[in-house]
Amino acid sequence: MKDMVHNQNQVEKQTAADVWSRCMQIVKEEVNNETYASLFEPIVPLVLRDNTLTIQVPSHGVYEYIEENYVDLLRRVIRKELGPSGKLTYSIIAVRKPEVTETAMPGYRPYTKNPSSKMPVNNGGGATVYSPYMYPGMPQQINIQSQLQENYSFENFVEGECNRLARSAGFAVAEKPGLTAFNPLFIYSKSGLGKTHLANAIGLEIKKLHPEKVVLYVHSEQFCQQFQDACKNNDLNNFIHFYQMLDVLLFDDVQFLAKREKMQDAFFHIFSHMQTQKKQLVIMSDCAPSEIKGFADRLVNRFKWGLSADLQMPDLPTRLAILRKMVSYQGMKIPEDVIEYLAYTITTSVRELEGALITLHAQSTLNRKEISVELARQQIDKYVKCNNREVSIEYIIKKVCDYYGILVSDVSSKTRKREIVQARQLAMFFAKKLTKHSLATIGMMCGKKDHATVLHACKTIENLLATNRDIKREYEEIEKIIKEQ
Repeated sequence: MKDMVHNQNQVEKQTAADVWSRCMQIVKEEVNNETYASLFEPIVPLVLRDNTLTIQVPSHGVYEYIEENYVDLLRRVIRKELGPSGKLTYSIIAVRKPEVTETAMPGYRPYTKNPSSKMPVNNGGGATVYSPYMYPGMPQQINIQSQLQENYSFENFVEGECNRLARSAGFAVAEKPGLTAFNPLFIYSKSGLGKTHLANAIGLEIKKLHPEKVVLYVHSEQFCQQFQDACKNNDLNNFIHFYQMLDVLLFDDVQFLAKREKMQDAFFHIFSHMQTQKKQLVIMSDCAPSEIKGFADRLVNRFKWGLSADLQMPDLPTRLAILRKMVSYQGMKIPEDVIEYLAYTITTSVRELEGALITLHAQSTLNRKEISVELARQQIDKYVKCNNREVSIEYIIKKVCDYYGILVSDVSSKTRKREIVQARQLAMFFAKKLTKHSLATIGMMCGKKDHATVLHACKTIENLLATNRDIKREYEEIEKIIKEQ
């Protein structure tokens, strides 16, 4: 029994860096050098607590690859170092490798699927500790940790037509938090379009421009867990006081408070106090305030007080810019035709774009395969949600233009050259056949034409297919190329 206690004490004295270093000595002997360099070397040990080692991995794609291929190896080495009860948890943040030790953790605690109910604070002595919440009278040297992810900055946020309003409003809020008409700033979109990135960018910019401001990013699940703990401890007033002390609150996925009346009531008091004191609120949701369900009217009305800005599906230029910036930032070597293939093929989510790129790079590095369009085509179903993907209009236009050797910009031009007109009509015909977009949308994408022009183009192609063998042959060849995506 004494030996067990002694061993446990020895484990507790270790640092995360020590444990991970010894684990990696074993891993290095069991995987090849390229796998170790590309997969394990970028991992950063964060903290060792309660016999659980937390490590930071550079992306969700890397996390999934490790879980699929090396989880048994890691479980074995962790238990060898920490004993049978040793565990490993992940912090998934796509950042360059920071210098981190157990006693100098980053100034944030990322949201995970099992968020801690405790808030990170700094006790002034260099080590990060956790307290359920702060309260009036707490020592002044204790500072709230913002929980912001350093890589989610404005510099890394690619601006496009799909997000320009929200980004501009966010930057205005960062310059003058609480003093603009954008309070609250309500940002909404479907999952994977950049809400969390933009919220973090706002928080980071505020910290840079106004270092005296107390900023906190919190996910609604973490807020709910804290609320439940406060109720159990009969400490709800201190919980609300903690949030009322903030200068800036970045609240993610507010829709999860739906039908939770008591939590909404607490949030209402926090919201009202911050508004009255000209403190800034940035709220993220998966739908607009007018569409949010399961909320008290008084709260919904307050959501509408400021500015509501949506993030839309990224258009082709934005998708290309996102991929190129990520390739440059991560130091990857990805051929331009592969970048274009991903941008043309994955049209619904920034997260899927980034996941596809990371996974493709990992597959190439670990399996020693050249990165090519063919490899991308083979791998893409693994990280795109729907296997029966609908091709994009942009992809159709590009393949038609590639076939005829013309520029994509030619399709959008006003030229009446026969070969350009025919390519434009074929693109419209394929778009109508292979996508669910309206005629108006197809026309807009093919040179800002109206729906009547699209109808005329489709009828023209139908007639040519019935009477012209060359056109029919070209049509079949192009269709095969498009469907190979």
